[in-house]
Amino acid sequence: MRPRETQNGFAIVTVMVLLATLTSVLAAYALLTRVERETTRSSMNGTRAFYAAESGLNLRAEDIRQIFIGYNRPAGTSPVIPSGVIPCTGTGTAGAGDFACATLALEDHDVMSYVTESAGNPQAVVIPPGELYQNLNAQEYSYQVHAVAKSSLDTWAGAILELHFRSRLVPLFQFAAFYNKDLEILPGPAMTLAGPVHSNGDLYMGANATLTIDGQITTAGRLFHGRKNTDSCQSGGVSVFNPVSATAIPGCGPGRLALSDADTLPFNGMIHMDVDELTVPPAESLDPIGGNPHWDLADLRIMLDADTGTIQVRDSSHTDLGLGLCGSSVHTSDFLNRRENSTIEMLEVDVQALLDCVYANPTLMGGRTLDDTTEGGLVWYLGVEGALPIGTRNNYGVRVFNGGTLDSSDSAAPDIQGLTIVTNNAIYVEGNYNASDWKPAAFLADSLNILSEAWTDSWNSPSTSLNTRAAATTTINAAFLSGTDVTGDVEGTGGQDAGDYNGGLENYPRFHENWSGRTLNYLGSFVSLDAPRHVAGAWSTSGVYKPPGRNWGYDTRFNDAAQLPPLSPRFVYLSQELFVREYEL
Repeated sequence: MRPRETQNGFAIVTVMVLLATLTSVLAAYALLTRVERETTRSSMNGTRAFYAAESGLNLRAEDIRQIFIGYNRPAGTSPVIPSGVIPCTGTGTAGAGDFACATLALEDHDVMSYVTESAGNPQAVVIPPGELYQNLNAQEYSYQVHAVAKSSLDTWAGAILELHFRSRLVPLFQFAAFYNKDLEILPGPAMTLAGPVHSNGDLYMGANATLTIDGQITTAGRLFHGRKNTDSCQSGGVSVFNPVSATAIPGCGPGRLALSDADTLPFNGMIHMDVDELTVPPAESLDPIGGNPHWDLADLRIMLDADTGTIQVRDSSHTDLGLGLCGSSVHTSDFLNRRENSTIEMLEVDVQALLDCVYANPTLMGGRTLDDTTEGGLVWYLGVEGALPIGTRNNYGVRVFNGGTLDSSDSAAPDIQGLTIVTNNAIYVEGNYNASDWKPAAFLADSLNILSEAWTDSWNSPSTSLNTRAAATTTINAAFLSGTDVTGDVEGTGGQDAGDYNGGLENYPRFHENWSGRTLNYLGSFVSLDAPRHVAGAWSTSGVYKPPGRNWGYDTRFNDAAQLPPLSPRFVYLSQELFVREYEL
């Protein structure tokens, strides 16, 4: 048996060894915990830095898109960044304008970003088949956005990202029909739309005979076979090219049918539902105020003061230039609008006489000539104003006539390259327009009215019956942009089954005559941004008009960007090309 002292010494040694071992284990655990904590913190910081930098990329890309929406082009110089230096931290140059360095604080990170532009911008491209908006012409600009996110606690970059993207500008007038709202196409006689169709809302299609769409259909909402104003289905068929042959969409009845994704598969990419809503100019962009491109960039601005009867030529700041207009090229009149049940105070414009006047007096357009191409051709702003604020209901309108040929009658005058007429009031197009010697042409207005070649102001009497107002066959070749009524007074499914049909695409132009046995020949494009802001009369044929034969089609000349109307409105969208994460500078 060992002595007690030996046993005690052995126990002490054992305890010391165990303590040393435990201390080592605890130290190792503490080290491991610290490493894991640092790893977790680093991982969390890296993740947070990544999302912060990604947000910086997206914000700068959206800034570029917004510049294009405003009819401008990004400008400036990109910064010069020395190798191995965190960008936009004071070393190198900061750049200038839309490409310059910018710093954004997101949570506990600073995000430094800047933009570079590819050489050769812009490129004219045709959007490839299979993509949204396939076969449309676009101007394409390529850019790169660089973003670095750095925590305020660190000296190193937490995330370094780069985005290559293309900004595409697509003219709205390359669509047979483009609505920034619900679109209803429900014709009586057979109808073919030979071009793309888009709705930023829901799309309703039906026909008493047949409706055929020869172009890609895109809608930000849902696609219905049937009516919106009632839960019903018309007897005719609806077909869409797939893309080789016209194929019927699933039948409906007795009520409307909401198409499913499976229903669109046989159309091979020619029908897309639930696409991103496209950003387009608001209806207010037609108002005659500074900052609106149609007013600022117009070559000629003619305004009628409805309170005084004075007609003025103005500059962009609304200063009367004191320039007289020739003869009766511009005057005033009253027009009885039975749909509005009101007399409209009208600015009257003889198109050819005004072209003659402008040719003889270049100062009317600031020295610009008839063949000016600054905005792709001539842009005329024609308006009526009075005591009522802009945007309220009024009884003002602009009527254009004698526009069968869009040229001066003076043989020495140069040919115009195109003509876009803009007003924030109702526009009335009387007689043939651009019917011979075709030019790119458009009307941008609050609402759009058609008067035939037979129209006479003697029909303005309240006692004149509809049958007396017999129209004549008329030809109009021009793109249309105007407001259209809202079925049920509510966009979206909330307006279903609420009655009050808005007339549909087939009644986009407002008629005022008996067109029975007569035809409206039309080539162009139908665009609607919103409901009219200045007129309130609901669609009705009772005592107002009888519809024409509709020989209507999309003007395929607009597929050539060089033949689009001047200052054509457009939408802008971004297409991502490359996304890169770098792990060291």
